[in-house]
Amino acid sequence: MYLPRSLVSKLYLHLQNTRHPLSPPVLILVALEPDALCACRILTRLFKHDYIPHKIQPVAGYADLERIGRELVSPMMETRGGAGGLVVCLGVGGMADLGSVLGLEPEGEDNTFGGVEVWVVDAHRPWNLSNVFGGFPLEPETEDATTFTARTPTGVRGGRIDRAYKPGKGGIVVIDDGDIEDELGKEQDAYLALVDMPDIEDNGEDLDGSDNESDNDNDTGEASVHAGQKRKSWSDFDEEDSDDDDRPRQRRRSNSVCIAFSDLRPVQRGLLSLRDGAIFSSSDLADPPTAAQPPKVSTRVLRRRLLRLRRENEGVLREYYRLGTSYSEPISSMMYSLASELGREDNDLLWLAIVGVSSMELYGRSSAGIAVTARSSEARPTSGWLGMRGARIRQLLRDEVRRLNPPEVGNGRVLPESVGIIPTSARSPEDTSIRLSPEPRFLLIRHWSLYDSMLHSPYLFSRLKTWSETGLKRLHKLLAKMGVSLVQCKQSYTHMDMMLKRELRTKLLKYASLYNLDDLVPTIDTDGADRGGTKDGWGFVRSWGWRATLSAQDVGVVVGALLEVGKNTTASPEPAPGGSSQDIVEINDDQMQSEEWLPRFWDAYDALEDIESLKAGLPTAQFLHKAIFTTGTAILKKKQISHLRAFRMCIVKDSPDVTLFNHPGALTKLALWIGEALAEQEKEAMGKLALGGRGTPLVVASLDEKRGVYVIVGTGGGGGPDSSFVDREAARKREEAKEAKSKAKEEQRKNKEKVRAEKRAAKRALKGDVDRGEEESESEASDDDDDDDEDSDEDDDDGDDEAARERGYGLNKFGTAFQDVVAETSARVRIDSFEHCVVEVKKEDLQGFLESLSMKAVVG
Repeated sequence: MYLPRSLVSKLYLHLQNTRHPLSPPVLILVALEPDALCACRILTRLFKHDYIPHKIQPVAGYADLERIGRELVSPMMETRGGAGGLVVCLGVGGMADLGSVLGLEPEGEDNTFGGVEVWVVDAHRPWNLSNVFGGFPLEPETEDATTFTARTPTGVRGGRIDRAYKPGKGGIVVIDDGDIEDELGKEQDAYLALVDMPDIEDNGEDLDGSDNESDNDNDTGEASVHAGQKRKSWSDFDEEDSDDDDRPRQRRRSNSVCIAFSDLRPVQRGLLSLRDGAIFSSSDLADPPTAAQPPKVSTRVLRRRLLRLRRENEGVLREYYRLGTSYSEPISSMMYSLASELGREDNDLLWLAIVGVSSMELYGRSSAGIAVTARSSEARPTSGWLGMRGARIRQLLRDEVRRLNPPEVGNGRVLPESVGIIPTSARSPEDTSIRLSPEPRFLLIRHWSLYDSMLHSPYLFSRLKTWSETGLKRLHKLLAKMGVSLVQCKQSYTHMDMMLKRELRTKLLKYASLYNLDDLVPTIDTDGADRGGTKDGWGFVRSWGWRATLSAQDVGVVVGALLEVGKNTTASPEPAPGGSSQDIVEINDDQMQSEEWLPRFWDAYDALEDIESLKAGLPTAQFLHKAIFTTGTAILKKKQISHLRAFRMCIVKDSPDVTLFNHPGALTKLALWIGEALAEQEKEAMGKLALGGRGTPLVVASLDEKRGVYVIVGTGGGGGPDSSFVDREAARKREEAKEAKSKAKEEQRKNKEKVRAEKRAAKRALKGDVDRGEEESESEASDDDDDDDEDSDEDDDDGDDEAARERGYGLNKFGTAFQDVVAETSARVRIDSFEHCVVEVKKEDLQGFLESLSMKAVVG
C-alpha cells in the first residue's frame, strides 16, 4: 500500500505518539550509497529529537536483505514471539517483493506481518507493485467479504492510504513521491483486477478467435481460484511458476472451486462485464440472465474470456516492468520534506538533503536510469538530471538556502560569489552558513590545484579530450589564452593569486565557446544575479568556521569514495561488491566482503557530520579520481572499446588500479567518464547523438581475479524522457502525422454520415411507413453512435500507444536484458545489486554472456 505525499507526516506522528524509550527500536535498513546515508542522517536526527530508539543496519544487496529479514525482521513478528515494530527501508527493496524477502508473508500461513510495519523510501524505479497496491494483512473472511478488495483494511482503498487508516497491524507502506498517483493508474487497475481473478491454467492457446462456442460443450473446466493471489514481480507473467524461477514472488492464498458463472463472486462477474459494456452475447446465454437464474454460459467460453482478461492485465504489468530502470526524487529530499512538514528543518538537515541530491548526479542516476547526463547549450528547461523534476528540486533547495541563510546587509559591500568568485573560506570563525556559489564544472577545486581540478573533471575530459596528447595541448592552450601559467595553476587553488581568482570566471567565459565549453560556468547578469534571480546552475557551499569550506559536490565525492575505496589510499584496496536481485550462483565470499564494506559504511556515515573525518577523506577521493582518469585514458588511447550490436564494450583487467573497479560504484563512475567521452565523439562525427537522441550504451567489465568473476555495469547513452537531445524533427513529424490522421478520420466520419443519411432516406421512401422509418432511424443512429465510439476508442488507443512510447523512451534496460540472458543461457551469473544494471559473471562464462546480451534491446 502506498502513502500519498500529502500524508507523509501522518505515520511519523503516529509513531511519535505511540513510541517511548522502552519500545522496541526502529530498525533502519540503509543502502550503501551517499543519498541513502544522507536520508538516514536526517531520519535519525528526527528520531533522536523525539527520543525514539532506533538501530541502523547497512544492506549491501538482495542476499544481504534476505539474511537480515531472516535474522532480524521475522523474529519481530508477534506470531513468532516478537513485539511487532517498525522497519524503515532507505534506498532498499523498492523493486523487490518485501513481504516475501523479509519473511513477513510466510507461504501457506494466514497470519501475515505479525504487527511489523515496513516503510519504503526508494528512488529506484520500477516499483514492485505488490508492495504498492498490496502488502497489507487481510481482514478476516466473512460471508460478505470474501475477495481481496473486500478484505482490505479500513482506510486503504485500491492500495492507497487515506486519513482513516490506523497503523498498528503491520504491512508494507511505500512513501509516494507523486509518481504512483500520477503515473500508475493503469497498473493499479490491472493489479487489482488480477488479485481477485480466478487462477485458471493457461496452456498458451490462441484466444483471438470467436468465443461463441457450443453450449453443449461438456468441458468441466475445473481450476484453482486464488482469491488473494499476488502476482510475480518483474516480467515473467508468460511463464508458469517453477522451481527455477528465482525472482521474488508473492505468497498465495488459495481455495479451489469450479469455474461457473454462478460460482463467481460479484466482483468477478463485474470483471467479465468490463469489455464493451457486456462480455456475454445472446448466443452465449440459453436464457436472459436474471437475479433468480444466473446466465448459462459454457465453461469453455467463460474460461477463454477469463484467460483473455487475465492476459490483458498481465500484459499491462509486464509492460511496466519492462520499461527499464530509472530514478525518481532522491530519498534525502523526501526525508527533508518530512522534516519540513514537522517544522524541524534547519541548516544541518538542509545540507544533508543538498549533499544527497548532488550525489545522485555524480553517479549518473537520472530519469533515464544510470546514464550519461544530457548536456547541451541548446538544452530545454527539462534537460539534464531528472529533467524538470530535478530543476524544481534544485530551485526549492536554493529557496530554502535563502530562507535559512539570509544574506549579509548593511555594509554595502558586494559578496565575492555575486561577481563570480567561488567562496573558499568562511566569513567568520563561527560561520556555518550555506551559500549559493557559481561553481565551474571542475572537480574538488578548493582542495586541488586549478590544473588538477580541470584535468580530472569529467566534463573537460570529454569536451577537451584530455586523454590524448592533443587534448592535453588543448588544455594548456586554454590556460595560456587565459593568461595563467602552468606554474601558477599547479599550485593549490586556495593559495593562487587573488587577482587570478577574481578574473578566472571572466576569462573562462571569454574562451569557453572556442573549446565547446558553453556550460562550464553558470550564468550571472551584470547586476550580480542570474536571470530572474533563480541562480539556475549554481552550486551549494558550506563553511565550518576557519576549519574548512566545501561544496556539496565535494562532500558527495568524498563520501562516495569512502564507500567504494575505504581510507587506505597507499595501495589498491579490495572493495566489496555493492549491491545486485537474486543469487543464481552462490559465491561463498559474502562474509569476507562484508568485513570490508561494513567499516567503510561507518566511515562514510561519520564523515557526513564530522568535518575532520570528511577532510581526512579528501586524499581518498583524489586517489580514486586519479585512478579513473588514468584507466579511462588508457582505454581510450589504446582503443580497447569493442563495438557490439547493441552497445559498446570494454574490459578493465590490465590496469594497476583494477581492484578499485571491482566495486560497482567506482566502476559506474569509470563507465560514465568513458561514456560521456564517447557521446562527444559521436556528436562531432555525426552531427547529433546516435540512436534517435541518445549516445551508444556502454558495458564496462572489471576482472576480479581473486574471486574469478567479472563485475559488469551497463550504462545508458544519456537522453531519456527529459533529454535535451531528443530529435525535435522526428517529434515534429510525429505530431504532423497525428494531426493528418485526425483530419482523415474526421473526413471519414463525414463521408460515413452522408452515406448513412442516404440509406435512411432510401429505406423510408421504399417502405412509406413513417413510424417504421423513425424506429429504424433511431436504431441506425444508435449504430452510428457505436461506430463513433469505436473510432473514439481507436483514437484513445493511438494516444495510449504514443504515451507508452514516450514513457519508456531512453530508459536503461540492462536490468531486463541481464534477466533475459540468464533465462536463455547457462552462464553462471550473480545478480544481487539494488542497481539492476550491475551483475557478476563467472570468468569462463563472460564471452557467451556478452554474445547473448548483444542481441538484446538495452536502451528504450
